[in-house]
Order: sequence, then C-alpha cells, then structure tokens
Amino acid sequence: MTERRGLFLSVDGGDGAGKSTQLDLLLPWLRERGHDIVACRDPGSTPLGEAIRQIVLHRQDLAIHRRAEMLLYMAARAQLVEEVIRPALDQGRTVVSDRYLLANVVYQGYGGGLDVEELWRVGNTAVAGLMPDLVLLLDVPLEVAQQRIGRPLDRMESQGEEFRRRVRDGFLAEAARRPDQILVVDASGTVAEVQAALRARLCAWLDRSGRSR
Repeated sequence: MTERRGLFLSVDGGDGAGKSTQLDLLLPWLRERGHDIVACRDPGSTPLGEAIRQIVLHRQDLAIHRRAEMLLYMAARAQLVEEVIRPALDQGRTVVSDRYLLANVVYQGYGGGLDVEELWRVGNTAVAGLMPDLVLLLDVPLEVAQQRIGRPLDRMESQGEEFRRRVRDGFLAEAARRPDQILVVDASGTVAEVQAALRARLCAWLDRSGRSR
C-alpha cells in the first residue's frame, strides 16, 4: 500500500508582514501536534537556490530584466521541489515553505507588470504541477509593514511604495480568486494575536480537510 502523501503548506505575504516571526512560532506548534516538519524557503534551501537568492535579492549592482528575474525564481523553485519538497512529501512529511509560486506571480506579475496567467503557466511547468495544499497569506496595511521593516531593504523591497501597493493588491486579488487554496490572515495585530489567529484558521482548515493529526 502506497504511503499517504504528506501535507504541503506555504506562508506568504508582503514585506513586513511578519512571516519569519510567525513561522518561528508556528513550526514548533505543528511539531507538537505530530507533524514531521521539513521547513524551507523559496528561493533557497538548496545550493542552487541559495546562489540564486543572493543574485535576485542582494545584487544591487546587476541589471536584471523582469522576465530574467522571474525565470531565476522559477529555476530556484524547480530545484527546491525536486531536491527538498517532493522527496519529503513522498515520505509523508509536512513541508512548510516560506514563500512559493504565489509570490513569484504577485511580485513579478502584479508588481512588475508581467502577464499573471503566463506566470501561473510557467510556474506550473517549473514545479511539475506541485502546488501547496494551502497558502497562509499574512496581510498587513502598507503603513504597518513599513514600520516593521527595521533593516536595510533588499533588492525587491527597495522598489518603492507604489510597487509595494501593487504587490499587496495582487496578493489579495489572488486570494479572492482562489479562496479554497489561499487563506488570508490579518497580521496587523501583536505577534501573539497574529499567531493565535494563524493557528485557529489553520486548525479549522485541517479539520475540514481531514488532515488533522
């Protein structure tokens, strides 16, 4: 008998939404509930992915056309799927990814002006059809996000307020298009409030989908 496929979750949101902080709290909680967790980040978590991450996020000296930028992200994700995500799911483990294809669609599509539907098509090819069971989307108003970023901006973050506005609008537009796949969580409260909301929404989804441990 074939072992049941594992659970694939991704956490996404605009810069300053608090993804890293919330993931640091969510992962131990999932482990306590019996999930065998594999955590990863997109781009990253493979040698190729980390090298691409350095280019797309930190090489301010390089001119990167938006299509080239998109394809670099896609290449990193393709490697991540084959090297990390798919093997873990085949073992029945729970994969939690810090960003995935949705971010590529939103940042390079809604934010950068590339065709959104084409990005979904290219992305589906890059990941060979492997999509998250659920995307947890942390949403905050732009003014709140701006106050939270207490470090130097990376290459994507430094593209201006209008770019960030298009990105937030894009996340919410895709969530409205895919309400069964993308769960929006208000991340404007305190760390504890957001984590409580995140756990409650995820618990409800796990119960509905029959994936509770």
